[in-house]
Amino acid sequence: MNLLPSARRGLLVLAALAACPWAGQAAPNEVVQAQRAAMEPMAQFDGLWRGTAKVLTPDRRQVELVQTERVGPMLGGAIRVIEGRGHGADGDLQFNAFAVMSYDPAAKTYSLKSWAEGREGSFPVELRPDGFIWSIKAGPATIRYTATVKDGVWTEIGERLMEGQPPMRIFEMSVRKLGPSGWPQEGAVPPK
Repeated sequence: MNLLPSARRGLLVLAALAACPWAGQAAPNEVVQAQRAAMEPMAQFDGLWRGTAKVLTPDRRQVELVQTERVGPMLGGAIRVIEGRGHGADGDLQFNAFAVMSYDPAAKTYSLKSWAEGREGSFPVELRPDGFIWSIKAGPATIRYTATVKDGVWTEIGERLMEGQPPMRIFEMSVRKLGPSGWPQEGAVPPK
């Protein structure tokens, strides 16, 4: 193909735009701004937290843990990262989970990508003024977690929902805010 240099450049620009995942959509800065605005209500969870968690095991035994949580913004507040740890009475780590909460402006939906106990998944989230609800499909059941913050206390209830049966509480957490945290930005590699 024998094209003039300016025509060739124009074709390259068009090819680059066609390959770009956001071509024909909002510009990346607009997307990031929408994500930041949508995630702003999650700022009430930012910081370090400690308290207790009660877990109902599959054999219907109740285990009590010292629960810690740390939450912080990344990508300028476009996402939130969350780490939860549950320690036994002896101080041993018995539970550890990590999650990333995000917002998709095109779909107008929130999601939570979570890793815990060798499993991972992406789950729908409903943001509310006092917190959020997220749920996991587990065969014929749904596990629903409802998290709220009031007066510096984060309460989270986990329920197993089965059609035709009353909800079964399988998790209960109550943690008090200890203060702010520089996590996850703290310790980032500096440019020099």
